[in-house]
Amino acid sequence: MEQGRGCEEVRPPYASATAHSSVRVPEQARGEHTHGEQPPPRPAVRRHSVRGQILAALRAALVDGELIPGQVYSAPALGARFGVSATPVREAMQQLAVEGAVEVVPNRGFRVAERGPRELAELAEVRALIEVPVMLRLARTVAPAGWCALRPLADATVAAAAVGDRASYAEADRAFHGAVLALSGNTQLVAVADELHRRSQWPLETNPVTRRADLLADASEHTALLDALIAQDVVVVQSLVREHFAGSGA
Repeated sequence: MEQGRGCEEVRPPYASATAHSSVRVPEQARGEHTHGEQPPPRPAVRRHSVRGQILAALRAALVDGELIPGQVYSAPALGARFGVSATPVREAMQQLAVEGAVEVVPNRGFRVAERGPRELAELAEVRALIEVPVMLRLARTVAPAGWCALRPLADATVAAAAVGDRASYAEADRAFHGAVLALSGNTQLVAVADELHRRSQWPLETNPVTRRADLLADASEHTALLDALIAQDVVVVQSLVREHFAGSGA
């Protein structure tokens, strides 16, 4: 099937977040209790959105495997690396604790949650129960032009996967799925599905880094799904969405 057949160049209806924050947690960041020598501070973050940028950077570090499951990280140590005080780091970590990505360790900092394959499989099952029926309904009701607008988002997942950029891929992946679900007009559905999707992207304790080959396979499924939706081939759409969610990297 020719990619993008029948599509005109249009703006996507859903904002893509394929470029994650440039503020990143270095691979060696393990908290000040585990290292005697501190590296030079990171460049200072712009003050008007410090907490938001730190939160985005920590989320990217989780997906990249730079924050290791089971490891404890202190807010002052990470703050020194970002070139900010411990306060915005602590606030961002507290948000991650609410989301279940980390847990508070009194007088030490925050421990990255340890997750096993069963939790990931359960998340995939719940996401499938929510998203698959909606996608199949939209496949029957949305005109090809509506799906064409999502082509840049599918392409963004392919681009991020090609270079092995896990954090950018995670954001592009959620943007694509969010754009599909947004066509339903149900904002509550989009919000709930996005939260489940984000949780499914956290690393496993036994495999903290997603392989580039897995990213490429997942991205190719997005492209194939979009081609089928544009062609209004409901049978192929049904097969692809069920296969997509059957994989742990959906």
